[in-house]
Amino acid sequence: MSEQTKNKKDTLPVIHKSELVAQSRLFKIEQLELEFSNGEQRTYERMKSSGRGAVMIIPIVNEQEFLLVSEYCAGTHSYELGFPKGLIDPGESPEHAANRELKEEIGFGAKRLVQLKSLSSTPSYFNSIMHIFMAFDLYPESLEGDEPEPLTVVNWQWDNLEELMSREDFTEARSVSALYMAKEKLTL
Repeated sequence: MSEQTKNKKDTLPVIHKSELVAQSRLFKIEQLELEFSNGEQRTYERMKSSGRGAVMIIPIVNEQEFLLVSEYCAGTHSYELGFPKGLIDPGESPEHAANRELKEEIGFGAKRLVQLKSLSSTPSYFNSIMHIFMAFDLYPESLEGDEPEPLTVVNWQWDNLEELMSREDFTEARSVSALYMAKEKLTL
């Protein structure tokens, strides 16, 4: 880490005021009055996090294939192909949440989970962490989830990633990142 980067990390802006300015059923928007180390003052807005975090799981069927799900996404008003994911319930560990989400979304549990990385999403505006896991040794087990309709489970071949990347319904950045992290981990 450069000295300049280290100094910035040590001197985070001072939050003089924090106020909730908007709220919906799902989101809270917080306004921050900040003062930076050089004396500059600014007002920022951010979505306030629930603090629970989320998980995304790459279900590994075998050396040749993995599973995806097709799920409705309100933000783009489309069906997107991606990996099973969901929020961590209160009191749950990320590993427990990952296995629960697998059972809810694809009807499989995993005997072994390997965490790849924890990612943030739009950190300038949102404090949300997603823990990315690979799931191995899948076994059939289902739990009822909160999805409004059954998700479509899609088997995909590792040697056919170019076709997956060219699909118009595989655009979610965290799924793309997770795919490449898993591919790199599996080829080591």
